[in-house]
Amino acid sequence: MLPVTRGGRKKQRGAPERRCIATGETGPRARLIRFVVGPDDALVPDLSGKLPGRGIWVSPDRAALERATQKGLFARAARRPVTVPGGLADQVETAQATRLIHLISLARKAGEAVAGYEKVRGWLASGRAALLLQASDGSPRGRSKLRPPGGQETLIDMLSADELGLAFGRENVIHGALAAGGLAQRVVDEAARLQGLRARSGG
Repeated sequence: MLPVTRGGRKKQRGAPERRCIATGETGPRARLIRFVVGPDDALVPDLSGKLPGRGIWVSPDRAALERATQKGLFARAARRPVTVPGGLADQVETAQATRLIHLISLARKAGEAVAGYEKVRGWLASGRAALLLQASDGSPRGRSKLRPPGGQETLIDMLSADELGLAFGRENVIHGALAAGGLAQRVVDEAARLQGLRARSGG
């Protein structure tokens, strides 16, 4: 799938960029996580980017979040005392997964997404599919039968079968596809953020 922008990777042309307080790297705003500090000095993740206040930006990466927390970088960026909630990375990951599931569900309701091997294969064959969705816990053999329409950059594979099932209103889903346009770019951006949050060292 499309990776988070870093050195040597593709950038979204014309997209507003922000700098991560933990790594010093810049990237498209849609691919970083925004935080704000509330009136009670509590740090609040702003995944929608709509909360009032000065934005503090961090790469969607557990190591970056841990560094920002341990080194007091949130307080430094805010220029005021900041209370960071415990389990921040887990909290952000859960909220990010919920956002991605919701977006795929919206695409399904708009007729821009399908699930099931045969339907997905049909969309891929006809050229309608822009993104291939595959469950992270699906069998390697089953997943290998379908190829992403535009190479690995068009594969989204960090959601489990249960999570994809929630998006499609089923018990579980292994294969899904998303059409071009509409919500596709938003799904790509949200998936890139979740991918970083779910990455583990050595994984």
